[in-house]
Amino acid sequence: MTRREVVAALTAGCASAYPSTPHGLTSLDGIDVLNAKAQATNYRGQRCIRLLDSPNAEPNMTEGRKLGEQRLVAILTRSHFQDGVIEAELAGSPRAGTPQESARGFIGIAFRTQKDAARYECFYLRPTNGRANDQLRRNHSVQYVSEPDFPWEKLRSETPGVYESYCDLEPGAWTKMKIEVSGIAAKLFVNGAAQPCLIVNDLKMGRTKGDIALWIGPETDGYFSNLKVTT
Repeated sequence: MTRREVVAALTAGCASAYPSTPHGLTSLDGIDVLNAKAQATNYRGQRCIRLLDSPNAEPNMTEGRKLGEQRLVAILTRSHFQDGVIEAELAGSPRAGTPQESARGFIGIAFRTQKDAARYECFYLRPTNGRANDQLRRNHSVQYVSEPDFPWEKLRSETPGVYESYCDLEPGAWTKMKIEVSGIAAKLFVNGAAQPCLIVNDLKMGRTKGDIALWIGPETDGYFSNLKVTT
């Protein structure tokens, strides 16, 4: 099978979940939302899925263990992903009324997600860090985590600078995100860059399969559009 045939097959498989466009996020059909509010909407000229904290989420959660335990995700139940490329457009910003000193607009894509998001690998962005007037904060613009065993604070304290990096980001702006996964290695590319801004050579869950999920952190207003998966 040629690459074109593989992409065509994926397009046909995605069409039932996303009837409006083959690779768009225009409907909640086939999406299992956990601990968040989700709606199909328009944002900055694009059809998309919007995710917000659920009413039952703790209002002042920090970006720590409670973030993983809260599991603010929308799982694409038909995605069944192991190796390949995940591409999407994301826009994240702090939710209106949240304290600016703690809010970052955390938004990302989880993959190899297990049932009920009990375990998953994830790359996410901290959009307000990308242009901060603090170099250390800029260095924390993009992050890899593997919940629940390897949250960000464990990775940062035990291996500082290894699982997070700098990337130019703008809160609320559509941001292209591409994740390449092969075995126990993954790379994150942002906004069409030829080189990855973050490389992980030891995915903590090892070689496994699972679903793809839209992911937000606490106090975030998040939008997701134009998902494409190539295996």
